[in-house]
Amino acid sequence: MASQEGVDQPMQKPLAESAPQDQSGPARQQAAAKAESARPEAERLLAAQQEAARQAAEKLETARQEAARQDAVKQAAARQEAIRQESVRQEAAAREATAREATAREAAARETTAREAAAREATAREATAREATARDSAARKTAAREAAAREAAAREAAAREAAAREAAAREAAAREATAREATARETAARETAARETAAREAAGRQEAARADEAIREQNARRDAARRAMGRQLDEEADRRDAARAASRLSPSSGYLRRGRLFGRIDSNGELVKYAEAVSRKIHFNSASDTVFTLAKQAHNPPMVTVAIRSDGSVESVTFVASSGVPAIDDAIRRIVQSQAPYPPFPPGLTRDYDVLEIRRTWHIDTAIRLY
Repeated sequence: MASQEGVDQPMQKPLAESAPQDQSGPARQQAAAKAESARPEAERLLAAQQEAARQAAEKLETARQEAARQDAVKQAAARQEAIRQESVRQEAAAREATAREATAREAAARETTAREAAAREATAREATAREATARDSAARKTAAREAAAREAAAREAAAREAAAREAAAREAAAREATAREATARETAARETAARETAAREAAGRQEAARADEAIREQNARRDAARRAMGRQLDEEADRRDAARAASRLSPSSGYLRRGRLFGRIDSNGELVKYAEAVSRKIHFNSASDTVFTLAKQAHNPPMVTVAIRSDGSVESVTFVASSGVPAIDDAIRRIVQSQAPYPPFPPGLTRDYDVLEIRRTWHIDTAIRLY
């Protein structure tokens, strides 16, 4: 537009300047003609100038639009770059967040593992403490039981010594009474054997012969038992005399009523049944490996007296005849003690006895049998 105005102004100036001049008519007409003839040229120039200005304006507009388009392209590229960078940043942030989450999970897993390990260690320590407490308690209970057993053994020893001192004056009479009792038992056994023989004779002579042989064996064992019993009574008397000389205990413990069963036959049926129950318990409850170990050693069948109190506890284990092998004798003592307590006395025996002395010969092969 500025260029167009510059073109119009020189063309209008001669016209303006000629207007105020006071010319004559022909001169004015001539001037007018000139002006009229110059007008198309001026208009053409003006049109050319306007066209040039328009083209320049179009070029400027095109340049401006191109610049605007390039700016738009640059801005779009910048936005895309910004978007790409934002996407990259977000991906990096996501990876970082994933890494942090993984790290946190690993830390949580390690912490959980540490807590579980600590819990297991605490549980193990607690279990160990409980086991130690249980062992201490068991040890204390065992010590208390052993102390009580020692005290009871001391009391029982004192009672036995007192009974032995009180019975010393009656020992000879007791031996005589024992002999009479043995004779009576033999007489009763012979009578019983005779009755059994008569009953078996009714069933057949062969059975009677076997019964007679059994009676002869029993009589032989009784004779051997009586001889051994005499030796044992003498030995026990000697031991009691020595104990009386060394003991300082008071003789106020009382006298224990004692029953004796030498062999497997007696007029007191309850006494025989009780002795058989004791023998069965030893026979069936002895460990087989222990029995086999003992049977492998060459030995003599030992004769053993087991004294049992009315409550089933063991008072003593005495060897009338040793096996000849100290290890076997010690094993027999352990077997007798390990089976305690034995059945308490039935009422019939409790009324008459405080202690029962059961004497049997021990045969050890595939099992322990008491005859």
